Amino acid sequence: MEHLLSIESMYPQNMVKYIDHAVTLKTRRGEHEEFPLTGQVWALIFSKSSTRTRVSFEVGIRELGGSPLFLSANDIQLGRGEPIKDTARVLGRMVHGAIIRTYAQDDVEEFASFSGIPTINALTDDEHPCQILADLLTIREKLGGWDGRKIAFVGDGYSNMARSWCWAAKHLGFQLAIGSPETCQPPSDFLDRIAAPNISIASNPAEAVAGADVINTDVWLSMGQEGQADKEAQLAPYQVNKTLLKEAAPQHIVLHCLPAYRDKEISEDVLEQHADTIFQQAENRLHIQKGIMARMAKHRVI
Repeated sequence: MEHLLSIESMYPQNMVKYIDHAVTLKTRRGEHEEFPLTGQVWALIFSKSSTRTRVSFEVGIRELGGSPLFLSANDIQLGRGEPIKDTARVLGRMVHGAIIRTYAQDDVEEFASFSGIPTINALTDDEHPCQILADLLTIREKLGGWDGRKIAFVGDGYSNMARSWCWAAKHLGFQLAIGSPETCQPPSDFLDRIAAPNISIASNPAEAVAGADVINTDVWLSMGQEGQADKEAQLAPYQVNKTLLKEAAPQHIVLHCLPAYRDKEISEDVLEQHADTIFQQAENRLHIQKGIMARMAKHRVI
């Protein structure tokens, strides 16, 4: 049984296989010869609202021949306190796969353990694996790959995106620099667990971005953190803007996983200048997730 629960738990070769398969599916979109989810129903269990995640998964399931079943926390008994393992054992007898967007990483892992069906982490507070794979696909398309590249992440250095980038850097070997205020930097125990000399942390955003081929950012306040004015004030100097990008490599690209709060984590003019790349990045969620689900369907034990 194959799951996608985190970048941390992935093998580098599987990351590359997912990206390779996504390239094939993107090239052949509308001309598919195989529909690996035919006759299958995949549940989308969302405790957090979304635009890109829901649309890309629902469209992807349909394009692979399956049927999506969207379930918000208010639609099922999880919202009334049913244990995740009980929900997992029920749905595992009725649907063929599950896509979960929620808060706790442990919930996704427990669901996978008890459900007996392929399970995909569509975002938790710890990681955002599908987004990272889509971003790597975008880097391949725009720059030819990540080998020998420097990738910078500017903003909350211990957000789910930053943590996922750390694991990707460990597995794939590219240089990763995180620019973040000390209060938002990864703690020492996390960095010790990764133990990757190709990852650096800087309090000065210009230092992190210096010579970078890819500059990443994300919202300063994740879902559930709204109203934390102190954190927003600490991150204000870490906006990705034209001044900061003067430090980057000449042919750099800018990524943002969206939604973007313009003139906060990224300036309006920079977002629009790099909009083609950022919205290509958003589109790639569809293709990478189709590749993931197609591979899972192929390896599913009936």
